[in-house]
Amino acid sequence: MRAVRVSEEVRKGRNQLAATVVLGHAIKHIYNSGLQSILLPEIKLGLGLSATQLGTLAFSRQATGWFSTVGAGYLGDRFANRASLMLGTSLTLMGVSFFLAGSAPTYWLMFLAMLLVGVGPSLYHPPAIGALSRRFPDKRGFAISLHGTGGSVGEVLGPLVAAGALTFLMWRDVLRVSVFPAILAAFVIWAMMRSVPGEVPGSSSARSYLSSLTTLLRKRTMLLLVAVTALRSMGQSSVQVFLPVYLREDLDFSIGKVAIYLALAQVVGVVAQPAMGFLSDKFGRKSVLIPAMGILGLLFLALAGAGSELRLLLTIMALGAFLYSLHTIFIAAAMDIAGGEIQSTVVSLIYGASFLGTVSPIIAGVIADNYGTSSTFLYGGAVTLVATVVLALLKLPKTATQMQEASGG
Repeated sequence: MRAVRVSEEVRKGRNQLAATVVLGHAIKHIYNSGLQSILLPEIKLGLGLSATQLGTLAFSRQATGWFSTVGAGYLGDRFANRASLMLGTSLTLMGVSFFLAGSAPTYWLMFLAMLLVGVGPSLYHPPAIGALSRRFPDKRGFAISLHGTGGSVGEVLGPLVAAGALTFLMWRDVLRVSVFPAILAAFVIWAMMRSVPGEVPGSSSARSYLSSLTTLLRKRTMLLLVAVTALRSMGQSSVQVFLPVYLREDLDFSIGKVAIYLALAQVVGVVAQPAMGFLSDKFGRKSVLIPAMGILGLLFLALAGAGSELRLLLTIMALGAFLYSLHTIFIAAAMDIAGGEIQSTVVSLIYGASFLGTVSPIIAGVIADNYGTSSTFLYGGAVTLVATVVLALLKLPKTATQMQEASGG
C-alpha cells in the first residue's frame, strides 16, 4: 500500500483552520453542556415535568439535530469554500434558540423551542470536521480528536459557567442572555475562518455529489458502522440525560456540586481524546474502539451500583475519557472507509446515526418513572455492550499511518 502524500496546497493554512474549528467547537459545547447538565434539570423542576416529559425534550433536540446534520453534510461538501458562513450561522442560531427556550412558559412551548435548539449546533460538525479531514488526510484521527478536545474543554466549562450564572440569574434569564455571547462568537469564528489561506473547492455538481453518495451507501462496512454508532448513541444519550437528574434529585446534590462532578469528567476527556486519536492512527481504529466501548458499557452499569460518593465521582470521571473520544474515532473510521469522498456527508452519516438515539431518552424516561432514575444506567450499559459485540464483527480499513508504516517496512 502507498503512503498518503500531502501537497503543499493542502498543508497551507491547516493549523489556523484547526485552531479556528477547535475554538468554535469549544464555544458550542459550553452552551450544550450547560444546558444538558445544569439547565435541563432546572427546567424540569421549574416546569414540574415528569422524567418522560424531560425525555421528550431531549428527543426534540436530537430529532431536529439529525435533519440539520444531514442537510449540513450536503452543504459542507457542495460548498466547502463557504464553511465560514456555515459555522457563523450555526453559532448564531444556537444563541437565538436559547433565547426562545428561556421565553417558553409551558411544556409544549418549551418542546417547540427545543426543536429549534437542536438545529444550530448540528450545523457545525459536518463542515468543520469535513474541512479538517480534507486538510489532515495523514493525521485524520488526531485532527478530528483535536476538534473533539475543543468540545471537551467546552464540556468542562459549560456546567461551571451555567452554575455560576444561576447564582445571579434565574434559569430563564440565563437562557435569554445567552444570545449575546453566541452572536459575538459567531462573528469571531466567521472572521477567523474566512482568513484561512488555501481555499478548498466543493463538489463540482449535485450529480457528482449524488454519485459519490450512492457509492458510499453501497459499502456494507459503512452501513454496519452507522448501525453500531446508532446503538452506542442510544446507550449514551440515556445516561447523559438522566445522570444530572439523578445527581440533582435522587442524591440531592446542589447545582454547584453537579457542575463540579460533570466538569471533572470532561477534564479527563481533554487529555484522553488526542491520545486515543493518536493511538487509533497508529494501531488502527478497531484496536482502540473495541476495548474502549466495552469499558464504557461497564462504567454505565457501574453508575447504578456506585454506593459511596467517592466511587460515584471516580466512575463519572472515568466516563469522561470515553464519551466524546469514541465519537471522534468513529468519524475517523467512517472517513477511512469513504476514502476521501464527500467528507462532510460522512460526518453527517455518523452524527445522523444518533437519530435512533433520539428515542432513547423517552425509553429511559419511562424506565425512570417506573423503576427509578438509576435504572436508566443499566439500560444504557446493556445497549452499549450490544454495540460492542456488533463492532467486533466489522473489518475496518487500515489508517494512513498504518499504510505508511507498512510501505516503509
